[in-house]
Amino acid sequence: MVSSFLILGLIILVLILLSGFFSGSETALTATSRARMYQLAKDNDKRAQWVNSLLEHHERLLSAILLGNNLVNIMASALATSLFLKLFGDTGVVYATLVMTCVVVIFAEVLPKTYAILNPDNTALRVAGIMRFIVWIFAPFTLALNFIARGIMRLLGFNAEDADSMRPAHEEIRGAIDMHHSTDAVTKGDRDMLGGILDLKDLTLEDVMVHRKGMMMINIGLKPEEIVRQVLESPHTRIPFWENEIENIIGILHAKDLLRALAATPDGARGVEIRALISPPWFVPETTSLAEQLNAFRARKAHFALVVDEYGGLMGLVTLEDILEEIVGQIDDEHDNKEKILIPAADGSLLIDGSMTMRDLNRETGWDLPDDEAITIAGLVIHEARAIPKPGQVFVFYGFRFRIISRQRNQITQLEIKPDKTVSDET
Repeated sequence: MVSSFLILGLIILVLILLSGFFSGSETALTATSRARMYQLAKDNDKRAQWVNSLLEHHERLLSAILLGNNLVNIMASALATSLFLKLFGDTGVVYATLVMTCVVVIFAEVLPKTYAILNPDNTALRVAGIMRFIVWIFAPFTLALNFIARGIMRLLGFNAEDADSMRPAHEEIRGAIDMHHSTDAVTKGDRDMLGGILDLKDLTLEDVMVHRKGMMMINIGLKPEEIVRQVLESPHTRIPFWENEIENIIGILHAKDLLRALAATPDGARGVEIRALISPPWFVPETTSLAEQLNAFRARKAHFALVVDEYGGLMGLVTLEDILEEIVGQIDDEHDNKEKILIPAADGSLLIDGSMTMRDLNRETGWDLPDDEAITIAGLVIHEARAIPKPGQVFVFYGFRFRIISRQRNQITQLEIKPDKTVSDET
């Protein structure tokens, strides 16, 4: 009699251990890093290849785990009830329920799942081989169960084949970056850089181009001496030239070509034929995405393009540096204008140039002002105010107080922004 009780107890113990194995395996295989497994598999790690194989058939894997887990749990509960009935009579059902509930929750659920969630990758690698065998053994049953489950779901009006259960990969990556940044595992600079790469397909040239009002252009009709002077005074190495009207761009001059020509002629600036030095302009539509334009720059081995609208009108220019700055942030050299466009004040406000883009402002400050209605901060204020504000006017939008500092004609040149949580955004 005693030996039979011991055997029954050992069988229940084994079943509890199996239940813990299934619970821990489910947690580990669900929480494991797909990226790390993929990299290990590339390095010919057999266990990582098994993990990837299991995750590729996720529905079959979960069905096998649930089937195995329920089988051992039900069997353990039935045997425990039988054992306690023999020991305590009819009240053994109550004792069996209480004991098995505590044992299963602690030793078959909480402990294995806690361990697995703390060590998901290593645990997944350890259990992959056994789980492959279990999935293979249970394959006929899991296929039948999945068929029945899908049939019931169709009767309820849900088609599993049409369900979009997978988010786009870039959203998964962006979510992972933001999550790790919130835990300080990824710095703000790294988050901005990685996010900038993901944004290249969503942004167009209109979002990053230098507007035509800010372009440095030279009239080809000027005297060579004046042209040389303007080129040497410019901080730019590539300069557009126009003829007759300012939007009629006829070519681009590279400062290096001009310097070579100056060195080759004894007559100085007078002996330089500017038209012979300029190269044909490259026009690109404003709707081109940054990813497409980056690839185009690489294919043409070019760094400079002129942006036009749907009617062919000149909108501005874009350079390779403008696109790279969307990834790595502002790139300055010794010839760039060092005037700051964002100046912090002691009271927490910021003095901002109206031409600063919303993306740059949000990136610098960590704010989340909308960037879908306007490209620049001045454009956002005009959009929300439904008018061109005058200096001194104050507006409150999105929990921030905007005060207009200066305006040149119809353009807001400088404004002050300060968070204002006490005033409703509806003001």
